[in-house]
Amino acid sequence: MKGNRILSLLLAASLLLSAAAPDTTPQQQYIARYSAMAVSEMYRTGVPASITLAQGLLESRYGLSALATEGNNHFGIKCHDWKGKTMRQDDDKRNECFRVYDNAEESFRDHSDFLRYRDRYKSLFENDVTDYKAWAYGLRKAGYATDPAYPEKLIKLIEDYNLSDYDRMTVVQAESAAQPQLSAQDEAPRQKAGKTKKPRVRKKKNTGAPVTGSEFIDETQTVIPDSPLHLEEAQKFAPNSGETFRFSLSRQMYSRNGVPFIYTLDGETVASIAKDNDLFVKEVLKYNDMDMVEKLLPGTVVYLQPKKAQAVKGLEKYIVDHDGESLRDISQRFGVKLASIEKMNGLKRDAFLREGDTVVLREEGLRSKVKGKVKGWFGKKA
Repeated sequence: MKGNRILSLLLAASLLLSAAAPDTTPQQQYIARYSAMAVSEMYRTGVPASITLAQGLLESRYGLSALATEGNNHFGIKCHDWKGKTMRQDDDKRNECFRVYDNAEESFRDHSDFLRYRDRYKSLFENDVTDYKAWAYGLRKAGYATDPAYPEKLIKLIEDYNLSDYDRMTVVQAESAAQPQLSAQDEAPRQKAGKTKKPRVRKKKNTGAPVTGSEFIDETQTVIPDSPLHLEEAQKFAPNSGETFRFSLSRQMYSRNGVPFIYTLDGETVASIAKDNDLFVKEVLKYNDMDMVEKLLPGTVVYLQPKKAQAVKGLEKYIVDHDGESLRDISQRFGVKLASIEKMNGLKRDAFLREGDTVVLREEGLRSKVKGKVKGWFGKKA
């Protein structure tokens, strides 16, 4: 009888401990560790936190794959023109080259940039940040992965682990939700096996409450950035009341990055545009980074004021879409002075760009850019 009572007490204690203990599966550990990072990236680039976490879980086998543990590569990002450390692994082909990062946060950041700044994925940002199904199917349609079941796999992960909750959280909320789980984990064995550092823990100002910390996490961000397509779209130019301009307002003007321009008509020349807008030919050439007078095709963008020193906020970079794009083409597309682009990227105007190369358009874009010349970007399954 006494033995049965002891057994019952032990069983009850075990049940209480089980109920009190947080879920410590590898999947839950991964989510707890990287949820704040995913939310921070959502506010920086507009990629839903649920999508980032689901892709990380799937691509890295919840952080336990060789690419993740040895190379901090959570999204299967291949080398392409990468100049940093690399590792080899069989994938679509044998012995393929993959990027190696100093930490997982760099991998998360590159993944977000890859989606936001490459043309083929920009339409994804027209979807609401909470519409994870549209994002999942959009990734497959844009060619992110070759697996036809890729969207369904992402959606299942999101729904199994309630990842969509993070699409409605602030960074602070995500950190607070993760802290009990992180505090309960035994980090030592995972550190040794995964060659990863224990997250830095800092104190919240004025509260003393511990939160997971990272130099890559920005707790001040609370607004999702606008779609890159919307930011890049030309707007009809509407001058402010009482504002004086040298150029003519007798035809429809447009603006990009706040700089007014016209689309040329059939037969127009640099000289005729200068004359019609009370400008000197040399001014039109300078505003458009032309070295000499050239023939203008109908629909050519011709700026009527100097371009800006950097692109609009939200378009920090551009990932080259095809070989042979010129820096001047990019300068005209984003309304940024060619000289500024040359300076920010350490390139000359005649530099040959290849698909996947990154061109910085704002000073903030330099933060995650490898020192030196422009490096190739992803080469991801596309």
